[in-house]
Amino acid sequence: MVTFRALGPFEAITGGETLDLGGQRQQAVLARLLVAGGRAVPVSVLIDELWPGEPPAQALSTIQGYVSRLRRALEPNRAPREEAGVLVSAPPGYALRADVEDVDSWHFEHLVKSDHEGPAATLERMETALALWRGPALAGFQELAWAQTEATRLDELRLLAVERRADAALRLGRTGPMIPDLEAHASAHPLREEAWRLLALALYRAGRQGDALGALRRAREALRDELGLDLGPTLQRLEQDILVQAEHLDAPEPAAGGPLSGHGVEPSTLSVPGVAALRVLIADDQALVRTGLKVILDSEPGLDLVGEAENGEQAIALVQSARPDVVLMDIQMPRLDGLAAARRILAAEAPPKVIMMTTFGTDENLYAALRAGVSGFVLKTSAPEQLIAAVRAAVAGDALLDPAVTTHLIAAFAGRRDPAAPEGLSDSDIDLIKLVARGFTNRQIAMTLAVPEQEVADEVTALLRGLGLVDRAQLVVLAYERGLVSPGSPGA
Repeated sequence: MVTFRALGPFEAITGGETLDLGGQRQQAVLARLLVAGGRAVPVSVLIDELWPGEPPAQALSTIQGYVSRLRRALEPNRAPREEAGVLVSAPPGYALRADVEDVDSWHFEHLVKSDHEGPAATLERMETALALWRGPALAGFQELAWAQTEATRLDELRLLAVERRADAALRLGRTGPMIPDLEAHASAHPLREEAWRLLALALYRAGRQGDALGALRRAREALRDELGLDLGPTLQRLEQDILVQAEHLDAPEPAAGGPLSGHGVEPSTLSVPGVAALRVLIADDQALVRTGLKVILDSEPGLDLVGEAENGEQAIALVQSARPDVVLMDIQMPRLDGLAAARRILAAEAPPKVIMMTTFGTDENLYAALRAGVSGFVLKTSAPEQLIAAVRAAVAGDALLDPAVTTHLIAAFAGRRDPAAPEGLSDSDIDLIKLVARGFTNRQIAMTLAVPEQEVADEVTALLRGLGLVDRAQLVVLAYERGLVSPGSPGA
């Protein structure tokens, strides 16, 4: 049995011994057949690719001599008239016959492209695949165009394997050991957004939120410097999720044996026992939008749809009967628009949280909704992850504003200068308002001030009550209106 190694210096091995394959051009014949993946390569192609430009007059006989000597090296015990079994004739050329496991590049590609049953199997396969590499692929043939093309293709698969291995490890809760490898991977390949995503996620799960955001800043700088581009949608969503500390980013419990119960169910997809699901009401006059939102809610553990409304009046009635935790409310609807309905819902005793949705409303509606006390303002075109993050942020007592909405909000107050804090507030109250206005969550404020998170939550609640406000989104608007925070403030 002969094994071939192309993921590094080119070799053929049998019985533990490396075979003598002759000179470089003779080896190139075998390497070219290996690159063909078992398919026949015509002699004319071999000639053109081994002698680019000007093949010698005796190129055909030279190729035939190479093949004859290679056959003797690969099958030294083959009888003179016996047909070759490894380097075979396949008119109008030749082909390499070998099992997938006997050619490291074939085996590697098979492992990377195979479908896997869960992250544990993926991790094992990627570890096996990456262990096959001993150096640059097809080392020694870099001056040949076909070898350069194949080496580039294999290296791209290697980078994919590195990222699939890291993704599987993170899904299994094995975060810490992956950070050094991911740091090196992202630094070496700064234009690969998946590398930055994995690094930022690993850092966040290791309790290094600042470093995670720093990794995304480095990614943004690299993309802008090299390509003039901003972060892609996936990295932008991740950045926003890190800022609001979205629950779906939390690491699952480390898994020792792969998927739970042998059914392919990963820890991060399970509902938490004993924790009541959040009750969500959808209010939108467009059936297509309601259907899309239902699909999103159905796919997210811990969220239950308790009703649908086509206009503001139906929404108010359903809130009274279904008692939802959160209302996803379209800002413009027939009969009674979402803004008016939100005001009436929030004016009732113990109201639910209300998140306004729009394709992009006017500035007047935007500010009116925020002043009314809604807990978030998202675009209907937002990614599902951002809609889910808005729901969870609202229930947690935080506010999530779509970045596009925030841009409008900041621009509206760009000319304000002289601060005018409401009367009766202490310096610590004003500092707390500024932190809320800059988008800090209760957890981030607690870390900044070195106090318990519950103490922050209690103080924010007391501030809202004292100022006669319904929700912290109103606190954000108040801070901008009074000039307590300006668009140029650090962190704003």
